[in-house]
Amino acid sequence: MTPIFIALIVIVIVVAVLFSIYNSLVRLRNRTKEAWADIDVQLKRRYNLIPNLVDTVKGYATHEKELLENVTKARNMAMGAQSVQEHGEAENMLTGALKSLFAVSENYPDLKASVNFLELQRELRDTEDKIQAARRFYNANVRDMNIKVETVPSNIIASMFNFKQMELFELKEEEQRAVPKVEF
Repeated sequence: MTPIFIALIVIVIVVAVLFSIYNSLVRLRNRTKEAWADIDVQLKRRYNLIPNLVDTVKGYATHEKELLENVTKARNMAMGAQSVQEHGEAENMLTGALKSLFAVSENYPDLKASVNFLELQRELRDTEDKIQAARRFYNANVRDMNIKVETVPSNIIASMFNFKQMELFELKEEEQRAVPKVEF
């Protein structure tokens, strides 16, 4: 074998490895974007359920105006969040407002027995489960992307093509990590 032939084989192998690393970074970035889109879909579903829930409670709890306004305000803040961190903070505020709303429903036996309220509550619980699953999927993809961006040799390719670490969707405050207790 001639030295030129050996050099060509080495160059082809290096180029193939570079393409492979680049393509894996692109796949991870797109998977992470898809995961974020899944979170958005579930949050949109949640945002659409909340006005129906608030309207149902309004009929029973007319003097709980401040609580209902807080739920609506928290929903609007969550819908307007831009960054991953803003989404996390707004969603935590919305979750707290919804917990308060469900806690108040204890004072209204007719509301607790309302078919509309029970159905909305079931749908909201289902949506919350889907949001949690979507967050876990997103965070897993972010973790994989961040590992790839930080480790050798992919970090060289990542820096050449401007791949950046992504932000995890996480809870910052300890009380937000606790399992909420809502009894009906």
